[in-house]
Amino acid sequence: MDSWEMGSQNWTPHFRAEFIKRRGYDPLPYYPVYAGHIVESPEISERFLWDLRQTSQELILEYHALAVKKYAHKYGMNLSIEPYDMNPTADLELGAIADVPMSEFWSKGYGFNSSFSVVEATSIAHVNGKSLTPAESFTAHGENWKQNPGSMKNQGDWAFAAGVNRFVYHTFQNQYLADSLRPGATMGPYGVHWDRNQTWWPMVGAYHQYVSRCSYMLQQGVSVADVLYLNPEGSPHVFRPPFSAMTGNDTIPDRKGYNFDGCAPSLLYKASVVNGNIFFPGGASYRLLVLPAIPTMTPALLEKIVALVKAGATVVGSAPVKSPALQGYPASDEKIAALAKMLWGTSNSTTQQSHTYGKGRVIWGGDLETELDNLYPKYELTAVVLRSMNVAEDFRSTGPIRYIHRNTTDRDVYFIANKTGEAIDAEATFRSIKGTPQLWDAVTGSFRSLSQFKKQGGQTTISLHLDAYQSYFVVFAKDVKAVQASAKKNFVTPAIVTTLTGAWNVSFDPKWGGPKNIVFDELTDWTLRPEEGIKYYSGIATYHKTFEINVAQNSKDKFYLDLGEIKNLARVKLNGKELGVVWTAPWRVQIPVSLLKKQNTVEIEVANLWPNRLIGDQKIASDGPTNGRWPNWITKGEPRPGKRYTFTTFEPYRKDTPLFRSGLIGPVTIQKDNY
Repeated sequence: MDSWEMGSQNWTPHFRAEFIKRRGYDPLPYYPVYAGHIVESPEISERFLWDLRQTSQELILEYHALAVKKYAHKYGMNLSIEPYDMNPTADLELGAIADVPMSEFWSKGYGFNSSFSVVEATSIAHVNGKSLTPAESFTAHGENWKQNPGSMKNQGDWAFAAGVNRFVYHTFQNQYLADSLRPGATMGPYGVHWDRNQTWWPMVGAYHQYVSRCSYMLQQGVSVADVLYLNPEGSPHVFRPPFSAMTGNDTIPDRKGYNFDGCAPSLLYKASVVNGNIFFPGGASYRLLVLPAIPTMTPALLEKIVALVKAGATVVGSAPVKSPALQGYPASDEKIAALAKMLWGTSNSTTQQSHTYGKGRVIWGGDLETELDNLYPKYELTAVVLRSMNVAEDFRSTGPIRYIHRNTTDRDVYFIANKTGEAIDAEATFRSIKGTPQLWDAVTGSFRSLSQFKKQGGQTTISLHLDAYQSYFVVFAKDVKAVQASAKKNFVTPAIVTTLTGAWNVSFDPKWGGPKNIVFDELTDWTLRPEEGIKYYSGIATYHKTFEINVAQNSKDKFYLDLGEIKNLARVKLNGKELGVVWTAPWRVQIPVSLLKKQNTVEIEVANLWPNRLIGDQKIASDGPTNGRWPNWITKGEPRPGKRYTFTTFEPYRKDTPLFRSGLIGPVTIQKDNY
């Protein structure tokens, strides 16, 4: 089920009978409330409306979502739900039905901010113990072939750190036209154009490997979070955590050191208490339950909270004063008052209070009531409570690094990523002391132990270096023998051995307007060249060069070919052997020492983006679709009559649109480091 997008429903032919069965009274006398009239009193009318919305929610969940789920299971399938966007139920309740709760995020700068849906779906998955949390990913409006794996990495890493562990790309367009008619079909202005007609598609496998490795790692074990925010009962509700619990608060808001999830009231009934933590059957556990700052709660839910505290849970939040429903009223309010007195003891809340009940306690009052942020206490107030419980932050850093932490039976796995386009050095502290920390690089598939670290008080502090938007997994494993930290640096700065200066032979594809062979006296942006076939070229061009270098075959140094600035992806070969595809920082490939000779030949295939050729073609008469209709030459299967190189069902560019930097701009260097 895709996002809801269709508004509310609050009536069916059998609604009255269902209401009586579920709420225990006849709604008929209260029908004038539908038209905005008061029946008996505003209090009674509001309670009826709560029952009305609750009944509507139950019917949608049972007869819509659950019905589809049962149908899917009958035929050996699972059900995925994107439970948001004008949903008449509570998002978390609808999503809890799903076998695979799913979210959506739009490409930053190209559409809507739906990051809240990521918080919702990942919360549902974590609380329910679901290993898979996909997202409709990189949805866009007006993206117009501008994005590519490198430009998407930062937001993709944000999604991973937010709990997403499978990308479902919007849009993978069915390209049914001839291969010569590229970039081809579109969904109008929508989508990231993730299909085989992209200029860089022959190189995209390296990015897909990265995404696959990250997804696999982030599907292992259970997510680690300290705070569980209880969503209010009733409907409709969108779960929004405190803005202060995240940084950025835009389309890619990052979590702070105490991570969190939201919990649907119906899911809390599954919880128990283990060692003072709120524990769910799927493996998720939380140090703290935070209640929403609303005055109502049903007796059944309050009874569950009382039971959790009695068993040892710590709860932050004020006592409810009444039930929200007309069902069971007024006896329901009397029960709420009795349970509240039992758990909170006193109603005095001008200063912060703490009351022990059974093995646990409830904390409320003072700033916890007055300093609110989206129905919950501000992040720092909750952090103070956790610190008073001797719970350290799960992650902190001296630099701008995002993170997520998953725990397996024998490993703590942290995914970390640089949030900026600049290289950073930082000290990062992790709440784990298992074994010797390891660095796993999902771009290259390599891993190694880290030597510079310090363990203290259940935490490990590590010196890190991350290039622009670079990411790593930091893994703490019981089966990795713990060794003494050393002064050996975790990262070294590569030294330049030689710069490949002078002329390059470059080959473009004439089918797309470029010269088959040309000499570049120096590396430069294609758009600065005088030749229109290069200036407006879109596709892949190949650079060739020979160079000399003297390297001892027994050298212990690590050598790299660094491309400098590249727009936008490159495949590198040295002496006929492919070394890999470069699509993100640090924009280099490692060179096996055994491959280096005195005389070497390097070949670099470079792919740019579609806009430049689309812009250049605006100078040529169009022979494409007009007024939403195919041209006759396509419908009749005739040869293409026009002179344009590109063909597409959507034309967003003009001939005076600024061109996009393209090609191998460099400098290209041979570098080495020695650990």
